[in-house]
Amino acid sequence: MKLITFLHSGKERTGVLTDMGILPFQGEKSLLSVIKSGVIPPFTGESLSMEDVRLLAPISRPEGDIVCLGMNFRDHTVEAARFDPVMKRENKAVYFSKRTPEATPPGGKIPAHRDLTQMLDYEAEVAFVIGRDAANVSPEEAREFVFGYTILNDVSARDLQTAHKQFYFGKSLDGFAPMGPCIVTADEFAYPPDIPVRCFVNGEKRQDGSTRQWVFSIADVLCELTRGMTLRSGTIISMGTPAGVGMGFSPPRYLKPGDTVRCEADGIGVLENTVE
Repeated sequence: MKLITFLHSGKERTGVLTDMGILPFQGEKSLLSVIKSGVIPPFTGESLSMEDVRLLAPISRPEGDIVCLGMNFRDHTVEAARFDPVMKRENKAVYFSKRTPEATPPGGKIPAHRDLTQMLDYEAEVAFVIGRDAANVSPEEAREFVFGYTILNDVSARDLQTAHKQFYFGKSLDGFAPMGPCIVTADEFAYPPDIPVRCFVNGEKRQDGSTRQWVFSIADVLCELTRGMTLRSGTIISMGTPAGVGMGFSPPRYLKPGDTVRCEADGIGVLENTVE
């Protein structure tokens, strides 16, 4: 199922996106609450077209910070270390969190924050959503905790990221978490997933990779993190980006106001946003 959050007649609603249109759920539950409950709500019986609604990020207001992996593609590890040796990954996963009071929807604007950064960058990523509280997860159990997958553009201010020697500030400015267009339930994909992911800037392909290239897998991440912390249902974990980000070019090719960033993931859809 492709689960979506959308605005219709001024109200925020949730439902399933099908080839024939949108089937709304009864009530006013958020997708986050649906995930936490473990129960798909009944449908209203109506059908809406995409022209009747405005898509929001599927989890528009995450309950906590998004957990992200840095340098989880080998080719991106090379370009990141070339840009700044501080970003060199050794033999351990690089984790950081991304503060996101409200995720940017498909078609939403990415603020340029020109007063704070001159190095605005993009990162097309596949993220997964945890379906139930996870603690001390074994490799054999890991797939049972994956509710579904979505696209995240891990927008980054590279100058803030390098100046502060950590990722939190440079990754967490308002508008830096475009997400969507939907959450596709895990049963729609093989496990471990092999999902091609691409990114285009103003129509030019910049990134082209697949989740099969992850250095650290979903099982690696869940098993390591849950040995010492509980990950709550609804937690979003974004698994890293392939090579081709703006900082990887010589000279770098950063985003500027007016640029359009299109992130694609096969089986999930398209997430497109414009910088303003």
